[in-house]
Amino acid sequence: MQNNLTCQRISTTGRIRGEQKNQRPVVIWLTGLSGSGKSSIADALEQRLVAKGCHTYLLDGDNVRMGLCKDLGFGDVDREENIRRVAEVANLFIDAGLIVITSFISPFRRDRALARSVIGDESFIEVYIDTPLSECERRDPKGLYIKARQGVIKNFTGIDSPYEPPASPQITIETLTHSIEDGVDAVMTYLEQWNAK
Repeated sequence: MQNNLTCQRISTTGRIRGEQKNQRPVVIWLTGLSGSGKSSIADALEQRLVAKGCHTYLLDGDNVRMGLCKDLGFGDVDREENIRRVAEVANLFIDAGLIVITSFISPFRRDRALARSVIGDESFIEVYIDTPLSECERRDPKGLYIKARQGVIKNFTGIDSPYEPPASPQITIETLTHSIEDGVDAVMTYLEQWNAK
């Protein structure tokens, strides 16, 4: 079936759409364990960007799982497909000229590499929310670690499914020593330098 498809050339590019919005489209990909602070930092970052007049969209892991990816489970194959779909959606949004923030555990390096390849290295900023497992378990905002330890939830990242930290993220935010606002500041500073290139 795909042999019969041809990519249709579209004259208006993501760069043009971004210039119309006076911004450079990009995907800011937050990764880290459940409870690390990804969603809190992503939400605060979007608020900061919107306050500056930026056109944004936030893709959050739980929200996407309730709609676009509600047919997927949490085994390795389904996790890979979850990230592939998110990467394709994020890529459409940057083609629309937006600044996209994604907040996904995305535990496997190969899946984050796939996302980077779909989006393009020049438009992909990987942000590692570095929080020790012990602290994530202490926070346990959704009560998921307790359920995972009890065996109620299977394939839970950090318990019976691995998390592979990024080898060389553009930004690392250590939440034990830095506040949400500190994390947002770090991303904003990086974006200013990235935009100046």
